Amino acid sequence: MYSLPQEIEVWYIIPAIRKEFASVFIKKYKLTYEKAGEYLGVSKAAIAQYVSNKRANKIKITDEIKKEIGKSCKEIIKNSKPAFNEIQRILKIMKEKKCSCEACKKYNKNIINYCNCSPSYS
Repeated sequence: MYSLPQEIEVWYIIPAIRKEFASVFIKKYKLTYEKAGEYLGVSKAAIAQYVSNKRANKIKITDEIKKEIGKSCKEIIKNSKPAFNEIQRILKIMKEKKCSCEACKKYNKNIINYCNCSPSYS
């Protein structure tokens, strides 16, 4: 059995990205869970689970991507807009840098050899 890369993205990568956004919003910008949830399009309960490490703890976000998420958070706060476009931007960067491949490799061991991304094996 295998998952499509898009399924890995939905189940693991997007939640991990939201978790990092939530952490920055809460810790650095001192937003309420409700306000952080509004920006991310999730409930304040979801934010609480992200912050307490009860959700989206299956994969790690690289320091390079965390830096980009920090830039995105600043932009979102500055313009008071939902995170939609910035999350899309982060997903694109992760694909370009093959960070998505690392997550896919973890959950798709038997199919990754057929992928055209050719992730490195460590």
